[in-house]
Amino acid sequence: MIGVSKLLCGVENFGDSLRYAHGSKGQRDGAVAGYGPVVAWNVSRTCNLHCIHCYSDSDEIEYPGELTTKEALKFIDDLADFNVPVLLLSGGEPLMRPDIFDLVAHATKRNIRVTFSTNGTLITPDVAKEIKKYGVGYVGISLDGIGENNDKFRGKKGAFEDALAGIRNCLAIDQRVGLRFTINRHNVNDIENIFNLIEEEKIPRVCFYHLVYSGRGSNMTEEDVNHAESRAFMDLLMKKAVDFFNRGFNCELLTVDNHADIVYLYLKTKEKNPELAEKVWKLMQLNGGNRSGIAFANVDSQGFVHPDQFTQNHTFGNVKERPFKEIWTDTSSSAILAGLKDRKPLLKGRCAKCKWLNVCNGNFRPRAEAVTGDFWESDPACYLTDEEIGIAE
Repeated sequence: MIGVSKLLCGVENFGDSLRYAHGSKGQRDGAVAGYGPVVAWNVSRTCNLHCIHCYSDSDEIEYPGELTTKEALKFIDDLADFNVPVLLLSGGEPLMRPDIFDLVAHATKRNIRVTFSTNGTLITPDVAKEIKKYGVGYVGISLDGIGENNDKFRGKKGAFEDALAGIRNCLAIDQRVGLRFTINRHNVNDIENIFNLIEEEKIPRVCFYHLVYSGRGSNMTEEDVNHAESRAFMDLLMKKAVDFFNRGFNCELLTVDNHADIVYLYLKTKEKNPELAEKVWKLMQLNGGNRSGIAFANVDSQGFVHPDQFTQNHTFGNVKERPFKEIWTDTSSSAILAGLKDRKPLLKGRCAKCKWLNVCNGNFRPRAEAVTGDFWESDPACYLTDEEIGIAE
């Protein structure tokens, strides 16, 4: 994640202690010294929507082999023993798992911060109260357009209004909540309207995700935004972050899954405000870029461990058979896991030659593999020019 509000405006939020901490960059198995990774857990693959970009290719059916309640509680204990700081419960749709609040209660009891990644359509006023009652730290609700545009993307009429109601139900009881938006060809023209919605609804946190070609979204390479559109989006986002801050609107803005963003932000800031750019540079050095396989992990609904939720085609082991910590720290059985922990010598193409490699760390591997077939090739979503990355002749 790139904390645009943090970098440009100096605002402090919970995740900054993991993203911009001294000693985080040199870790091999966790987010910061003394901690394991942030873990995104697909608690169930079942979902009530049918989104065209879904990395888990979920549907409204039961999937065999998912962790039982007993196995899930044992898994949470293993995470606590590894000092995992944050457990992100995702899906599918996590609220479709019947024992979801039993799992939340156990994780919070073991001092793990629990967050939700949800489509929001099932968050009635009563469900919002349950979420708050059980101590969920944050609820991220997905919207990928306004009105019908979101519904087409999400595969269900009325999904926009239901998700918006979920956001409102959380805000009404002071449950920390935010919006998740995946940028692509279908909704790039909705971004200005999304900013208007953010302000109208007083939504305090928004994560803008770059499209990753994985799962049901594997065939969406031609539906991603182009490089010029990525740059224009970043220009708008930076402008909005400063504008919100100057007008006293407290909204944390972040981007996810494209570390070209932090380099672009730095270069643009350096043009206008070299003093601020120096502060940005120091924070960039602490972060270290993409850290899938290091500071971030994914466990799917059947217990298989992956470097992140978009790389479920690469598996390192199963938590039903071995403790998570054992799997995550054992590089002997997986060349991919070993490579991710020390990836710079393996990278190819523009990534291998880029002068920003120490602050980007090769960007996002699933996109490279989806387009080229080679896990270590350059990420095609990097929109920086050859001149900007120092390889122009």
